[in-house]
Parts: sequence; C-alpha cells; structure tokens
Amino acid sequence: MFQMLYADSGGKMYEHPDLSAGGRTGSLYTELRAEDAVLLPGGASLVLIPQGTPVGIKEGGRFTGFSRGFRGEPVFAVGALLPQGYTRTLFPAFTRDEPSPLPLFGYAAVGWKDGKVYTAALKTDDPYKWDPVNYCTPELAGLVEQRTSENAGNRIIRQLGKCALEYRCFTAQNIFYRRWEGGIPVSPACNARCMGCISLQPAECCPSPQNRISFTPSVEEIVEIALPHLEEAEDAIISFGQGCEGEPSLAAREVSGAVERLRGRTGRGTINMNTNAGYTEGIREICSAGIDSLRVSTVSAIEDTYNAYYMPQGYTWNNVCSSISLAREQGVYVSLNLLTFPGLTDLEREVAAMADFIREYDINMVQVRNLNIDPDFLASRLAVAGGKGPGGDEPLGIDVFLRILREEIPGLEIGNYSKPVAK
Repeated sequence: MFQMLYADSGGKMYEHPDLSAGGRTGSLYTELRAEDAVLLPGGASLVLIPQGTPVGIKEGGRFTGFSRGFRGEPVFAVGALLPQGYTRTLFPAFTRDEPSPLPLFGYAAVGWKDGKVYTAALKTDDPYKWDPVNYCTPELAGLVEQRTSENAGNRIIRQLGKCALEYRCFTAQNIFYRRWEGGIPVSPACNARCMGCISLQPAECCPSPQNRISFTPSVEEIVEIALPHLEEAEDAIISFGQGCEGEPSLAAREVSGAVERLRGRTGRGTINMNTNAGYTEGIREICSAGIDSLRVSTVSAIEDTYNAYYMPQGYTWNNVCSSISLAREQGVYVSLNLLTFPGLTDLEREVAAMADFIREYDINMVQVRNLNIDPDFLASRLAVAGGKGPGGDEPLGIDVFLRILREEIPGLEIGNYSKPVAK
C-alpha cells in the first residue's frame, strides 16, 4: 500500500500519514496498487495539479478529499510527468472546481512507500535515446549557431533552432546533434481540430505550449537539412510531422519531391512521416515517392470516438483506413501513434476494436503515447469509464490491454517511439 503525496503552494511535497494513494481511470477512483506502479524513473518530473484537491483512501476503502494541510494551509494533488519509454496506467486522484482545463501534460498518479516515490506506469521501451540527460547539453547552443550559419537562409533550420532552444524539442535537437530521429516540419496547415493539439488550439481546451510554423518550405530547403542527417547520423531517421506543424501530407508535393531527391542521393537511414492519414491522395503520392514508414495517429479504432477527439475537417475515418491500406500495399512500414488514456483505451469495446483493426490492416507496430490532456476535459466529451459510456463496459487496465495485443497478434511490435526500418 502506498501513502498519498500532496504539495503545499510552494511546491514542497509531503506524504500523508493516514491516507493511502489513489489514482483515476477515466472518471473512476481506484487504489494505486503495486502492479500499477514503478519507482519514479530518471527523467520524470513531479508537478502539482493547479487547483487540484488531492483525494486519498481512508482505512476501510473510502475515498476522501484533503484540501487543507495540518496547519490549515491549502494543499494540492501531485502527479508525475513521465519520460519516453514509460506508459501511464492511472491518472492522479484529485477533484477540481476550476473551470479552465489543466495545461497539456500527461499527469500520472504517484505514491510514497519505504522512503521512495512510485508512479503509475509501465516500462514499455528502452528510454535511452529519449533520456533528458542526452539533451539540452552545454554544447547545444553552439551547435545551433554553427548549423544555422552553415545553412544561412534556410527557414527550416531557423525554426528548428527555436524549437531546440526554446521548446526543448528532442527531435529538433537531434538535427543539431546529428543523431537518431530528427524532425523536419513542413506544413502550417491541418485538416483536423484535435482536442489536445500542441501547436494550435481551436478546441478551446487550453493554451498550446508552442507555436505552429507559418511557412511551407521548399524541396531544396528540406533536402539541405535532411540529406546530411541521413548520410551521417547514427540510427538516422528523418521525420516529417512535428509538434510545431499541422498535417504534413497537406504538403505532399514538397514532401514527395524531397523524398524522391533524397533517395536519389542516398539509401541510408529511414524517412518517416507522422500523420493523421486523412488526406489519402497526399499519402498515395508520398508513398509512391519512396517513403519508408508512416506513423498514423489515433486515439481509437472506433469511428465515433475518433471523430470526437480529432474533429476531422474534410476527411473521414474511411480515408484513414484507405491510406493505411495503400501504404501497406506499397511495402511502407506502418505504426499507430496510439494516444492512450486510462479508462478509454482499455475499455472492453475499445480493446476489441483496436485488436481487430490491427489485424485487418496489417499494422506493423503500436507506439503507445500518453495523451496529454486534462482528464476531466476529455471525460466531459468522450465516453470514458465512470462517465457517460455504456453501462457494463469496464476498463481492463492499460497493462491488460497491452498484454491482449501481444498475445493475440503475434509479430506486432509494441513500444513508444519510431525505430529505423530494416531495408
């Protein structure tokens, strides 16, 4: 059993002597169990939930709020922000009367035991390449200055310099470190209105943490940055479709032109695109140009759930399915970028639909990503456990969901991020 953690207004953290730690799945409170939790991993951050009243468990199993400390001061719920390689299993247990949604973070439940902090998570990939210790190093600013000078006039490198230094984007930084997965933004436009969009927030969920690019780069600009990365970087991946842009397939002419030119110069490395796959003709053009992999974002394999979150503009779920089919027919490696939400992803109907979808469309990999959004905001708009979902549809647990996929779909790769594609 874990003790509840809470924080004062100054951010100092305390363990509660009498209340056990809880968590949430959808809108349901539940106990933080040993099988749900791991020691707080390196690279994780502990944060307080703004205006969030912590909820703990009294002896006898009753959930109760704890709004004032032992000296009468206000207290706040605590959550963890997980590094890549870890998948959240529960949200923090809290209540909140504040009408404005929380910032776009992936809060995970925490607890205290034997002098150590634990968090509700599973280790689902090797975190080394995404360990924060490998980023924001002392030499980064110099590398940004050097590569920006070498590519004077290239708008992409200027954008990536801002993303690397101001937003601390890891894929942007990798372009300057010349290693691993490097991101190249290409599209200022989008054909979806996602609730949790991090570059433009039409859903009025909360402020976006970064700005979207305002230009479409030329083929020459793309190749100038991508070619040396593909030719020189360790485990080289170039990825279109970054957090600072919209939907990259809407720039299909530029992307396909760049892919053709790059593959005319080198067969090294992986060229990837992160996409919602809604613009099927654009996906067709890009796949025909020779792209190696697509990572298709979804929150569900059920059309109504998908539409409620993505709010597609000018495309349908059928377009997404058609895009995946034609990509696989052309030998493109397809991953799902599955935005996971405890109490939604692991509902029985969602699990069954996702397993069927993966089999039907011959998906190569599922990349599980923690959906960064206020759980109350999402629960008010989607059918989640304890909310407005159909009665009797219980959450199975994120661990059970992943186990079902592994057991029922032999050969399916499950992880957290893109890997180089074998040629």
